[in-house]
Amino acid sequence: MTQRAGIDTDGPEPDGREDGRSAARQQGPPIDAGAELDPVHPMTMPASRRRATGLSGAEVAERIARGEVNDVPVRSSRSLGEIVRANVLTRFNALIGVLWVIMLIVAPIQDSLFGFVIVANTGIGIVQELRAKRTLDGLAVIGEARPTVRRDGVAAEVSTSGIVLDDLVELGPGDKVVVDGEVVEADGLEIDESLLTGEADPVLKRPGDPVMSGSFVVAGGGAFTATKVGREAYAAQLAEEASRFTLVHSELRSGISTILKYVTWMMVPTATGLVISQLVVKNEDVKNSIARTVGGIVPMIPEGLVLLTSVAFAIGVIRLGRRQCLVQELPAIEGLARVDVVCLDKTGTLTEGGMDVTEVRPLGGMDESSVHAVLGALGASDPRPNASLQAIAEAFPDKGPGLRCADTLPFSSARKYSGATLVAEGGERTSWLLGAPDVLLAPGDPELDGVERLNEAGLRVLLLARAAGASLDSATAAEGARPVALVVLEQRLRPDAADTLRYFAEQRVTAKVISGDNAVSVGAVAQKLGLPGAERPVDARTLPAGGEELAARLDAHSVFGRVTPRQKRDMVGALQSRGHTVAMTGDGVNDVLALKDADIGVAMGSGSEATRAVAQIVLLNNSFATLPSVVAEGRRVIGNITRVATLFLTKTVYSVLLAILVVCSQVEYPFLPRHLTLLSTLTIGVPAFFLALAPNRERARPHFVRRVMRYAIPAGVIAAAATFCTYLLARSHYSGPGALEAETSAATLTLFLVSMWVLAIIARPYTWWRVALVAAMGLCFVVVLAVPWLQEFFALKLVGTVLPWTAVGVAAAGAVLLEFGWRWVDRRFPA
Repeated sequence: MTQRAGIDTDGPEPDGREDGRSAARQQGPPIDAGAELDPVHPMTMPASRRRATGLSGAEVAERIARGEVNDVPVRSSRSLGEIVRANVLTRFNALIGVLWVIMLIVAPIQDSLFGFVIVANTGIGIVQELRAKRTLDGLAVIGEARPTVRRDGVAAEVSTSGIVLDDLVELGPGDKVVVDGEVVEADGLEIDESLLTGEADPVLKRPGDPVMSGSFVVAGGGAFTATKVGREAYAAQLAEEASRFTLVHSELRSGISTILKYVTWMMVPTATGLVISQLVVKNEDVKNSIARTVGGIVPMIPEGLVLLTSVAFAIGVIRLGRRQCLVQELPAIEGLARVDVVCLDKTGTLTEGGMDVTEVRPLGGMDESSVHAVLGALGASDPRPNASLQAIAEAFPDKGPGLRCADTLPFSSARKYSGATLVAEGGERTSWLLGAPDVLLAPGDPELDGVERLNEAGLRVLLLARAAGASLDSATAAEGARPVALVVLEQRLRPDAADTLRYFAEQRVTAKVISGDNAVSVGAVAQKLGLPGAERPVDARTLPAGGEELAARLDAHSVFGRVTPRQKRDMVGALQSRGHTVAMTGDGVNDVLALKDADIGVAMGSGSEATRAVAQIVLLNNSFATLPSVVAEGRRVIGNITRVATLFLTKTVYSVLLAILVVCSQVEYPFLPRHLTLLSTLTIGVPAFFLALAPNRERARPHFVRRVMRYAIPAGVIAAAATFCTYLLARSHYSGPGALEAETSAATLTLFLVSMWVLAIIARPYTWWRVALVAAMGLCFVVVLAVPWLQEFFALKLVGTVLPWTAVGVAAAGAVLLEFGWRWVDRRFPA
């Protein structure tokens, strides 16, 4: 196996991985899992050679024929059957379905309209989620891991499902282990199994050791033979229990579930009392009593609220998918909207992965050409170089066999350096180290003064040093190292990073740059981008181990350098201990622990497979500038669902109260189902759909249930009181045949006007389309009252002038109470 060396001060970088992948691809064309690669049967070859070259095409074909393929489907979303069941088989749909069947039997078709509305709404929900599923599945394929397998001695990428039993799979820094296997080759191979076992410390693997799918490489490289594929693999067994369509904590969903639970408990006794009142106490026409009973029960159910929430999430996924943003867990867009601290890894987030060598400064009289030769040999030794080593390899191409790599020390984020033993043509062996100057040099070394000045200019500096003679894998390998040269690299700033940081500042989201690089260098980059507080960077080696003191330092500063992976995790925990909702961005394996513990993990699409596996959001276009879109989408969902939830729950409150008043007063229920279907459609259903999908940049606030109910309860009480008052006045005014229809019409007019005022309040602040929406709903109701056949269809006919105007007056008084009540709630119960 080719020896590996990785040199960087901030862990694996996306461009480095891709460059390494390019190197692997140059070894041969992509391999089709079913292709015939070699007619020679590998069992005739020595075992050692079989292990080095991997399977042949004939062996691959045999295993495919036997079904020994890694055929576990990648489930990024629910299946079609699950989507249909989730939207159709709900408790509310079951209840409404029963009531619908009853109404189809005992009443005219217009009293069954509520059933058709539910069918239409459920169909819309299914269609929207299917659209989201297609978007999610397509993006998941783009972001899917593509492991490198070696067949017939040729290494090439295949899809995860293209791996067969006994395949030889290569591993490098940041690669995810996609199937279970046994290590065949190891070069300082360290694997993090924390996602499977909970143990954060990497495990050093040697030939013969097992590896489990779901773990990932943090240092070194190697290869393993696949021993379990498909559903037999460990990670696949876990995936059966929890597929990717799992939900992070969503205050919106849990709040709606809480509301529905209480609504159910209120509805059952109220509906029971209403049934007894209408069927037994009044002893009127049975069919008419049943119709009015159903008319009282149906509006108590806020069935559209759950549907609209699902539709809003689904459309959010589609919108973000168009921006190449993969939302692996739907409520993650809500979570990011609630974030008040975002932790950024400099490399790959604020800066592009590519780097350029701007200067090499020989030290101690070292010959410049010799330094270039050593750097060229180090760059050529790694088939998967990270960004720093890739820049060195491009600046100093290896021109011949002058130096041969005999041993390597892979880069480690904890160590901050890597190394290699190079053998000259004459047989002389020299060990070299390449990494962070402030780690390789003793404190106070005069060479550090020049490094500090370069870091202050925002440049990255690596030190090439000659090891004192200790073995490379010794913990003391860096002790006594003699500095040979400084390698100065310039990072490429992302052109959109400054605007993104400015957006977070405007939205009162605090940005913290947490990097493994030198603190001064990181601070200089952050200053160029205009990050507040970047002029006071902190070296993480001076930070306390944890607790309140660490949290206080994190709150006081914005830029932290020389942060180890474990410290990143501790920092996230310290911020959370102070009540912050934390998002963490990253692209390298050194970010995985922090991404896993953060409230929302955001990974770059070109980052390591490990980071993409644990993140809730993957930016497939690798653009940090996509984050504002995710935040805006989350705020749109939260703000708009809060708006429309108030509409739905106001209806529930006034429906329950009207039923109670009817039962207590021993009168007929004032409405037929057709009346409330009309009111719900014009004052809730149609407006809620448009309001739920409208732009909304309002900052997300907590306590969803409290914020909704503090408006819905007083609004529902006022609506119920105004409506019942008009109804009682109408009962005392009208008499004789047709009196009940006239009473119902007057009560319907009052309830419509009060509900319209609630809608008008919810629609604020007004824009042209919001005003047009409210006006259109009012116009539709006027048309119903004015067109004779619609009057007959909806059984609405205003009789005389006294009661209709009385109904308007009562509604106006209700509107005034709503305005005062709304303002009183804002003062008395601030959000």
